[in-house]
Amino acid sequence: MQKASQQIAGLISSGMDTQAAASILITLDDLVDKNRAMATAGKGMDVLLESSLKAYIDADTIGINPENTRITFANQGAIDQFLIALGENKRLEHFNSLDLLKVRGFIWGTYSYAPNCKGDLWVTIHIQLPKDESVSFQAQGKPEMVMQLIANQMVTHFQRTRFPTVIQMGDTTLVLVGAPGTSVNKAPNPKIAQNACSMIKARLPRLDEYDFLSILGNWSGGVSLGHNFWALSDNLVLSPDTRNPSPVRKHADVNYEEVTFYCVK
Repeated sequence: MQKASQQIAGLISSGMDTQAAASILITLDDLVDKNRAMATAGKGMDVLLESSLKAYIDADTIGINPENTRITFANQGAIDQFLIALGENKRLEHFNSLDLLKVRGFIWGTYSYAPNCKGDLWVTIHIQLPKDESVSFQAQGKPEMVMQLIANQMVTHFQRTRFPTVIQMGDTTLVLVGAPGTSVNKAPNPKIAQNACSMIKARLPRLDEYDFLSILGNWSGGVSLGHNFWALSDNLVLSPDTRNPSPVRKHADVNYEEVTFYCVK
């Protein structure tokens, strides 16, 4: 439509009759409306969005390989009903009491065409969880890709390590408390980070705890070290990129860079 309008504008400037140009634009506009009506008729677009969301969530989850997958979808009805619905190209639209006992939350969404006139969809997903907890996600993009953006948001929200969380480390139970005011924070030096943890009756992790939680990673209850400098007690710093001869350094050895930290109990 945009390209056609540009061509017609050029023809008008070359002497084309304006009434004829207006007639062409009206015809094109009617065709666009007709195609949009066909695209949204029945259960075509919503089935595409629902199916692609599930596929992208599975792909993201496999990519990060978490210890426990926190996003799963309940099957509606028995397998024979599922096969019949597939054969008739239908969706399972009913629930029974046993199905509802398995459900821990509900997800629904809305979509519309984005205002940029480029064929994009504007999609909003709402999730209602127990204890009146709810969360929503939004994205804009082509119909075949827009749900990938929302899937990434959902996996990040639900799979990333939450604080507080309990980790079994050998015979020891470790509680990731997080930093005051947030999960992982930064401080100008290790002393300030140590004092911040003591204010919430916690402490800085030891070297072995930092390393073990980094092995677990951000998606299985731990926290990756990355390339940051991490606060240790006694004004020391963990420098994961310089482990020879030791990753434990004085703050002066890293040019007094700010340190990252979280607290444990």
